[in-house]
Amino acid sequence: MKLLLDESVDRALADYFPERYEIMTVSEMGWSGTGNGDLLKIAADAGFEAVITVDKNIEFQQNLSKLPIAVIVLTARRSLIDQLSPLVPQVTSVLEAGLGRNLVKIEGTHHA
Repeated sequence: MKLLLDESVDRALADYFPERYEIMTVSEMGWSGTGNGDLLKIAADAGFEAVITVDKNIEFQQNLSKLPIAVIVLTARRSLIDQLSPLVPQVTSVLEAGLGRNLVKIEGTHHA
């Protein structure tokens, strides 16, 4: 399964996914600075199955009924690897269940 990490997500998060996932970053693909709408379309066209982001505003910026690709929004107190990595099992569960072209929010703990 091919996943794209948004620019706002630490590349190190890829290390927490099982090996069966092929994970690339926006910058590795040469898409840095691309707006969300265009990014979702080119990611879908490139065969990615989901974009993983910490951008909480993406759901308000996009027409959710017409997403070209699945979007997973990770929500933690801070977008640091130690707070995002515990969310990976939930991400893989959602992906394995098949989320289609929907937006899913996965929330972490909000402890200090």
